[in-house]
Amino acid sequence: MKRVAVSIIAAILLTVGLASCTDHDSDVVSANLSTAADQFQIARRIVFYNGITGEYMLSIEGLCALGNNDGPKELTVVCKIGESANGEGQYKKHFLGLSDNVTYFVEQLEAARVSAYHYKVIFKPSTIIPDVDIP
Repeated sequence: MKRVAVSIIAAILLTVGLASCTDHDSDVVSANLSTAADQFQIARRIVFYNGITGEYMLSIEGLCALGNNDGPKELTVVCKIGESANGEGQYKKHFLGLSDNVTYFVEQLEAARVSAYHYKVIFKPSTIIPDVDIP
């Protein structure tokens, strides 16, 4: 009886241990894909859908990042639309309201190469040092 109980406990621990190993790779890949998208490196299509009528209401496509600090029932989308002559990025920001019958989904348009073993960290000194305009 003790052997059966010990065998069952060992099998459960082994299953839980192996399951946690496989989730780690997907978590790292997911985080790296999100980081790349936030850096405007991944093309996306964001579609707003009316759940009552079954119609698409709006579609935004391009190198777009979703807002990270949006309030409830709102979404901001920032898209990189090009670069100026001096190398600065040009962007558009969209503010969208969500309701009980309006939802959205985000589709990644192309595959992206990211590591399953290393987190991607991007350091930008320009975000620490302020850009001061003097009139």
